[in-house]
Amino acid sequence: MLFQELNLSKALLKALTDLGFTSPTPIQAKSFPVILSGRDAVGIAQTGTGKTFAYLLPVLKQLSYSEMRQPRVLILLPTRELVQQVVNEIKKLTTYQTIRVAGIYGGANINTQKQLIHNGLDVLVSTPGRIMDMVLTRTLQLQHIQKVVMDEVDELMNLGFRPQLMQVLDVLPQKKQCLLFSATLNEEAEALINHYFREPIYLELNQRGSAIEEIKQLAYAIPNFYSKINTLEYLLQNNPDFKRVLVFIKNKKLADTIFKELDPLLPNQLSVIHSNKTQPQRSLSLQQFEDGTRRVLIATDIVARGLDFEEVSHVINFDTPVHPDAYIHRIGRTGRAGKGGTAITFFTAAEQKNKLLIETFTQKTMVLVELPTDVELTEALIAEEEPVKRDKNLAKQKKLEVPTGAFHEKKAKNKKIQLGGKRRQEKLKRKHTLIAKLRKR
Repeated sequence: MLFQELNLSKALLKALTDLGFTSPTPIQAKSFPVILSGRDAVGIAQTGTGKTFAYLLPVLKQLSYSEMRQPRVLILLPTRELVQQVVNEIKKLTTYQTIRVAGIYGGANINTQKQLIHNGLDVLVSTPGRIMDMVLTRTLQLQHIQKVVMDEVDELMNLGFRPQLMQVLDVLPQKKQCLLFSATLNEEAEALINHYFREPIYLELNQRGSAIEEIKQLAYAIPNFYSKINTLEYLLQNNPDFKRVLVFIKNKKLADTIFKELDPLLPNQLSVIHSNKTQPQRSLSLQQFEDGTRRVLIATDIVARGLDFEEVSHVINFDTPVHPDAYIHRIGRTGRAGKGGTAITFFTAAEQKNKLLIETFTQKTMVLVELPTDVELTEALIAEEEPVKRDKNLAKQKKLEVPTGAFHEKKAKNKKIQLGGKRRQEKLKRKHTLIAKLRKR
């Protein structure tokens, strides 16, 4: 099938030709008629299969010229990098159209972003939190929204955006088209769909969460964090086919530690990106990795989610994700658009259960590779790897008495037992007298 068969506008066809695209991917071909029909839709397809164009092409085809200031299309995304990426894709597709688009997100000058909205927009791309900032200041009005797109919705949930996302959806017009696209769906996303979507059509091209078949999946059993660093250094130093490498790690502190340890050994080869970096630092790291200036990008899941890099040769899971969904998204950064790629997972004894869970989920076993003999295995541990120390004397210590409140002796008058009134006392006296007589008998 060719894009001409999708009944696209001449402007979109020309833009696609300039970009070098001639045929739609399966998710694009399947999504186009459904979205054009106006039905709510949920698109689920593997990472790297063209999900962004799958919703952008039909949405932009239906978007006509307007001088209205407030946006008619809202696209919600989890990170500022993904916002910037989608804005750039829209600009490429609308080269021959008069479509106004802007992206807004936290961590940037809000007054500049307010001016973008004031100048007038057709398509607004944003993170949920910044949308509510604009709504509460009355800069942004959402009553004209005709279509809302939620991309990488499971990550929106994972990042704690659920309250803001629900607030945004609650203030949108009741009559609108809801679209959702992701590689995986978690239970929270399913609940969201059940609540806000009207009989959505599911566009599923694969079993939810299945791994890309073209990706070679390898694993190394490594005892600890610093031994993992030594292994990573060895692989990067001795394998010329590691041309563009994404290294995933679970948190910002460990990402900085990896960079600090390896940067002197691999000078001018590594970049690091996470949410504690400033926007200029994050943009520079992405640019250096994209243009090949730096061949290794160390990243946390949050900032790298959904980013589209061309020809990533290797993805290295420096830690084994707890959730299989995170693994699917990580390795999906390579093997894009049908091309091959390699995913390598480092796992410790403690992480082996995570590896088994991933293999069960993906129904594919990672190939276990022997560690090279030249890799130094160290006994040095990071804080979270150190065994928990228990105080042997703790059990012998007396338990602290938990105070139950203030205590003082009662006054004498309050120690008296209440015997009742005169009539009750006379009744008791007669009763005791009677009992005494009976005992004498």
